[in-house]
Amino acid sequence: MTPVLPEGLSTNDITDAQHRVVNELLAEVRPSQWVGWYYTPMALQFTRHLSPNLRVYDNMDELSAFAGAPQGILELERELMAKCDLMFVGGQSLYESKRKRHDNIHVFPSSVDTAHFKSARERNVDPDDQRAIPHPRIGFFGVIDERMDMDIVAGISALRPQWQLVMIGPTAKISPQSLPRAENIHWLGCKQYQELPNYLSGWDVGIMPFALNEATRFISPTKTPEFLAAGVPVVSTPIADVVNPYGAAGHVEIASNAEEFVAKIDLLLSRPKARWLSAVDAHLAEMSWDKTWARMMLHIASVGADSKAAREGQLV
Repeated sequence: MTPVLPEGLSTNDITDAQHRVVNELLAEVRPSQWVGWYYTPMALQFTRHLSPNLRVYDNMDELSAFAGAPQGILELERELMAKCDLMFVGGQSLYESKRKRHDNIHVFPSSVDTAHFKSARERNVDPDDQRAIPHPRIGFFGVIDERMDMDIVAGISALRPQWQLVMIGPTAKISPQSLPRAENIHWLGCKQYQELPNYLSGWDVGIMPFALNEATRFISPTKTPEFLAAGVPVVSTPIADVVNPYGAAGHVEIASNAEEFVAKIDLLLSRPKARWLSAVDAHLAEMSWDKTWARMMLHIASVGADSKAAREGQLV
């Protein structure tokens, strides 16, 4: 359920409105058992009065490090971690950062809808706004914000004016006027998830030019396995959760600046893909969101069994 609130509410009014909406929903559904599943500590502000059978904190990013992070998020996270029975984190770096702060914490890196992105390998029809862009095409998809190193984007464009950079995604927390502009940089805006394979099918190389800053220190980009499933070779900056395992296994090339990106892209444009694809597919065969969920459910069931045993012990 997505709450739709009136414009112009204060922060306190927004919290109060969400508090009422959650109460009304639970009063209507009247679940006999339910899980409080948190993606952000901020939700604790309007749910701390509730008593779910199980609390799960699914922590995908270090939200406090993002530009414009709300005040008090670290204090709320400490409170949530004290209350929650189970905690999942979205990458190894995040796990290493928080594993000593909770006694039931487990790492679940981003998985991939392999079938969806793998369909890019068979698609041959370009979307209308990409059709006239010449090759080679160097592509990126994702949120375009303070986590992107714009100097790398501008540098690739300047060093290889014959390459075309296709940039897909919404702009957030930065001014659109700050984006590098050149004849060979194409900012195509936001696309639907269903459309992405159509675009990726026409790319020669993918790039993940993440800046190395506090906002990217713990990220585990979902687009890494998505690029690979699409059969698009990719170059990334040395994000820890990309370097290991993807860089170490040779699935992703690593570069730190525009010159290194150009060198790696040159390599990928000339390298046969067959052996690389075979290794990539072997890696992806061990990944799926279904497998991720099944493993999460084992932990949830284990907590439920422990709670039941504790209750029965109290009754004896």
